[in-house]
Amino acid sequence: MAKLVIIDDEAAILELMSKLCRAAGHTVFGCTTGIDGMAAIRSQQPDLVIVDLRIGDVNGLDLVSMCKEQFPSTAVIMVTGHGTVETAVEAMRLGAFDYLTKPFDLGDLIKTVNQALNRNSQNGSQVSTSLSSTASVRSPASSKLIGHSEAIQRIFEIVRRVADNDSPVLLEGEFGVGKHMVARALHEASRRSTAPFKELQCSAMPEEALEAELFGHTNGQGGIFSRASGGTVHLAEVHVLPARIQAQLNTFLDEMQSRRSAWSGNSVADFRLVVSTTICLEDASQKGTFREDLYYKLSVVPLKIPPLRDRREDIKPLVDHFLKELADRTDSRSKALDTYALEFLEKYPWPGNISELRNAVERACAFAENDRIRPADLPAKVTQQVEVPTSSVSGGTTQLPIGSTLDDFIRGQERLFIQETLKYNNGSREKTASMLGVSIATLYRKMGLNVDRKTTA
Repeated sequence: MAKLVIIDDEAAILELMSKLCRAAGHTVFGCTTGIDGMAAIRSQQPDLVIVDLRIGDVNGLDLVSMCKEQFPSTAVIMVTGHGTVETAVEAMRLGAFDYLTKPFDLGDLIKTVNQALNRNSQNGSQVSTSLSSTASVRSPASSKLIGHSEAIQRIFEIVRRVADNDSPVLLEGEFGVGKHMVARALHEASRRSTAPFKELQCSAMPEEALEAELFGHTNGQGGIFSRASGGTVHLAEVHVLPARIQAQLNTFLDEMQSRRSAWSGNSVADFRLVVSTTICLEDASQKGTFREDLYYKLSVVPLKIPPLRDRREDIKPLVDHFLKELADRTDSRSKALDTYALEFLEKYPWPGNISELRNAVERACAFAENDRIRPADLPAKVTQQVEVPTSSVSGGTTQLPIGSTLDDFIRGQERLFIQETLKYNNGSREKTASMLGVSIATLYRKMGLNVDRKTTA
């Protein structure tokens, strides 16, 4: 077993990572500050350090540099958010073994820890790791495909049939339709499920950093393909790859195929490639914005993920899943969904697809009272869908916020009417009160002002 130092200023995440690594048999020293973390590294001289990029008192990159200078045999794993992937790649250049992007899969954490420790073992350090521990760590339900629609059932079937076929898979679909979940499902259903699943947002970093992350760093640190040895690599938004990197990737895949055909053994990078895009990659190849030969290499198994508006029967199971997920995260009882609230969710077109639905459910849970989500708890854009004819002679329609409470609607209309009348009277509250037929005190109360304040003529 190995000795680990974990540094993260979010106590809940630190506790989760520490608990998981201890369950895998490792000795763990958890620290919530960079100062304490550096002291623990110096005193314990651990086999592995896991450090958050952003901790309050110390830059995570400084910790990486310190480890590589003073303790070169200590492996470092960086933990980062989606918005700081470029900086995590900088950590790789400084000598970090790998990085994980929050929110990360718990199984991926253990797999990456084992990989880092095994590399140390191969380099001469006496570190014992338990590879079998990864098999006992189940992926969270968020990585599973959810839905009852015919479209999603076809995707289930395709995933089942091609999971153990190492041919590249191309996933196409709008933003937020769940391409990441399909890529993860392909990995989890395959014989590669106990090996790493690595994901790279191609749009998240500049060209030089992207090149290094794909094909290796100048310090000899391997790229994403080598770090995913035995597992799966998912390249998201592959259509944004610059022409030069498209050419490099095309050559790289040719070389991998040639080496595999020549049975060159361990020198061949062993991974399953899944790519995804929000555009039609075939159209891009025909327009010349994406290499045609690379398109054919990547699209051996093409799979289109339909938008949520075309599979509305999947909304309820997805909502049920998100409610359970939120309850588990907060260690509370799962909230129930009002029938009328569900009707609104099923009628809304969801331009942001599953991602937007997840956010709407999370917001509703924050506003809901008495463990029940009602229409008034949903985002206004979800419930404000009913248009009725106006009573004016000019005709037209007006939108009513169906789903809001009557009191909220009346208060909103009152405020709007008062504001417009004030504008008409150039801000005079006395004239406005007279025109509205209310006392100045009532006007002040409805405006939320102190009744004792003086009026302005």
